[in-house]
Amino acid sequence: MRDFSVGMNTSKESSASTFNGYAALGLLVVAVAAVFWSIVSFDAATSGPVHGFALILGGIAALLILPGFFMIQPNQGRVITLFGAYRGTDRTTGLRWIWPWMGRTKVSVRANNVHSERVKINDLRGNPVEIACNVVWRVADTAQAVFDVDDYREFVNIQIEAALRTVGARHPYDDMSEEDETTLRGSADVINAELQAELNDRLKVAGIVVDEAGLTHLAYAPEIAGAMLRRQQAEAVIAARAKLVLGAVSMVQMALDKLSADGIVNLDDERRAAMVSNLMVVLVGDRDTQPVVNTGTLYQ
Repeated sequence: MRDFSVGMNTSKESSASTFNGYAALGLLVVAVAAVFWSIVSFDAATSGPVHGFALILGGIAALLILPGFFMIQPNQGRVITLFGAYRGTDRTTGLRWIWPWMGRTKVSVRANNVHSERVKINDLRGNPVEIACNVVWRVADTAQAVFDVDDYREFVNIQIEAALRTVGARHPYDDMSEEDETTLRGSADVINAELQAELNDRLKVAGIVVDEAGLTHLAYAPEIAGAMLRRQQAEAVIAARAKLVLGAVSMVQMALDKLSADGIVNLDDERRAAMVSNLMVVLVGDRDTQPVVNTGTLYQ
């Protein structure tokens, strides 16, 4: 387990104090109306200081209120700062308002889907393989995503490649031995779960959670693909031959037992061996056999 937070202050998301934007919009309408009334009804002869105060206060209020509006859509948040200091995150959807001198950074907390580039790595046995994955991730802590890493999206892309290399190097591409071990090709569920855990461990410093991760491409590198294909074909032929031989031996045994049990013919050891040889050739051979009719005795 790695801990990227050693030596730095880890941020933590908290709720920000913002205001209802519709209430602020009502105040803005009042301020604009006061300014408009002051201008329309102004008369140098009859107007008193009320018009001047209404014009000044209405203008200042409008200038303060207007820049403070912002909109938050579903599954979005705004990180609020005051002169560089974190003041919380607002996740309340709709029209919101805050003092105009406070900073607002928009952060999406929606699920993101990333398909990585193909990466060439060496598996546990040193064979070069090409591997790629698909990752579904989202921001869980907006403060960490904004303040603890420089660019959290680029950080995710780099860590995906690093996690692919780490997980791919832990296991062989395929099982070349008789042992039942985890392989990249034959243990998809295990590899995907391990990749997801590796990514969550790497991305927790940025406040990011991986909901799903899985391999989308897995193949030997082109320089060894031909040799590995021939090896797989040889293994398939060997497995088929082994199964065929086992079946042929069972059939020969059944035939000899049946002949002896029914008393059809009694064979000595030499003739039994010859019959076994002939039956095995017929059952295991790749080509059709040509029968030979024996017109003499059994021993000629």
